[in-house]
Amino acid sequence: MSIVDSLRAVGVTAKICLPTVVDAFRERVSLDECDRRLAWWSRELLRQAGVELHVSGTENVTEGEAYVVMSNHRSYYDIPTVFCALPGGRLRMVAKKELFRVPVFGQAMLAAGFVKIDRDKRERAIHSLRESGKLLAGGTRVWIAPEGTRSKTGELGSFKAGGFHLAIEAGVRILPLVLEGTENVMPADGVVVHKGAKVKVRILPPIDAPSYGRGGRKALMKDVRAVIAGALGQAP
Repeated sequence: MSIVDSLRAVGVTAKICLPTVVDAFRERVSLDECDRRLAWWSRELLRQAGVELHVSGTENVTEGEAYVVMSNHRSYYDIPTVFCALPGGRLRMVAKKELFRVPVFGQAMLAAGFVKIDRDKRERAIHSLRESGKLLAGGTRVWIAPEGTRSKTGELGSFKAGGFHLAIEAGVRILPLVLEGTENVMPADGVVVHKGAKVKVRILPPIDAPSYGRGGRKALMKDVRAVIAGALGQAP
């Protein structure tokens, strides 16, 4: 492990953030170009970290379908891992407001179409969900970590309701993902990159959120958590 590898990761991130911010300033942001930058960034971060990535379940993804993507959350390296693992279609994530405060990085996220959520203020959280609904209506997949924070133990935490409201209201299916090994690249409370980790991503069959209806949100949350926990070998 080396702080040098962490600094290299910062450099790779700056390499896509700076031109995106400049494009935003010039009002010339291209989402297709943002997609290309994100694809390069995610591959390069994993390559530099020497990650051995194994993906299964790609047959569960329908090309062109907009999903609310949900996964467990263990590391900042979940982000490039999911961007590398999920085939076909534009993907953006709903991220906590604190990430958007990071100079340049936060501005680039906004310009690229990432959604900021403020869980402390209900009105702002509702606004974020509405913005996410617009993305889904336009065919973009929206990725949410329903635990809301990175697990320090690997145990799946309790789920927050927002993403489930979104899937039901937007009329889209939920695509569950299971991530294992990203915490070995960078732990939840760490800043140093550990090279050579083996990372597994399992894409599980989609769950038909709209069929639950508005009154079935809690049942939907329970079912999605159960399939992710089951794939992790944990109690639902």
